[in-house]
Amino acid sequence: MDEVKQLVTDIKNKNLKPIYFLMGEEAYYIDKISDFIESSVLSEEERGFNQMVLYGRDVTIDDIVGQAKRFPMMAEYQVVIVKEAQDLSRHIEKLAAYAKNPQPSTVLVINYKYKKIDKRKGLYKALKPDCVVYESKKLYDNQVPDWIRRVLSPKNYTISPKAAHMLVEFLGTDLSKINNELEKLQIILAEGTQISPDHIEENIGISKDYNNFELRKAIGERNVLKAHKIVNYFGENPKDNPMVVTVSLLFSYFSQLLHFHGLKDKSPRSVASALKVNPYFVNDYITAARNFPMRKVSAVVSTLREFDVKGKGVGSNAVPQGDLLKELLVRILS
Repeated sequence: MDEVKQLVTDIKNKNLKPIYFLMGEEAYYIDKISDFIESSVLSEEERGFNQMVLYGRDVTIDDIVGQAKRFPMMAEYQVVIVKEAQDLSRHIEKLAAYAKNPQPSTVLVINYKYKKIDKRKGLYKALKPDCVVYESKKLYDNQVPDWIRRVLSPKNYTISPKAAHMLVEFLGTDLSKINNELEKLQIILAEGTQISPDHIEENIGISKDYNNFELRKAIGERNVLKAHKIVNYFGENPKDNPMVVTVSLLFSYFSQLLHFHGLKDKSPRSVASALKVNPYFVNDYITAARNFPMRKVSAVVSTLREFDVKGKGVGSNAVPQGDLLKELLVRILS
């Protein structure tokens, strides 16, 4: 995020580079940087003659280079933006010749989503000295709640830890999807609001009581009744609660419990740092560790591996996922 802020500051200050090669698994920042260049480098009057948006599926590298070599008309710069440039991946190395000697009055933006170029090859080496090569990396699950808080803070909104985790659980690590939902909430909720699980449930449709986060908590507390209620709900709504996701999240949770048992320093700050969780949730892990000794945690991890295979249809003889989840829960809590 700091790298993005610096890029935006440089662009605002007209410290422009001839090529911005934006690549990587996370599309959110690629779009943000590209959109900022598109809206800010040229004035509205200059854009008509000096700004061109191309799409990778419709052009060749030669087309891009030909456009980039043009001179601007009655402006200091022209801007050429190539969206979906990953469609040119088989030929992208041909851009190296232009990158070695780019037109100084052109700002060429390459949006190369979900892929990255080989840093050992000629294009990367040609770009690196005088151009921007930005790699947008996918965040890990445990990093996204902090990202949500950082995005909301400048807009004068906060979010409870549980609400942030609900969003991550439901939407995964796709920052664009999460941002879209946050923007909807900001339209509905007054500035200064703390976004709560109730807001998430009412406006996005994610149940605050029947989700994987609450299932993990119920299991950790050995709250058998609540855990069975959640699993029954999952069985009745399998499309919204796929078993493969539940098993994956439980596996991650019990792996963290194994790590917890191995910690010498079990102070809340140390646990939060070691497990990479919000300090708000540390007591949940302490409770779960009391209820699940290390030997039991190891057995549960083994059971989860078994049910991960069954959930994918191997050796389960087409057993409904709801029934598999009920059997898994019995095995975990036995």
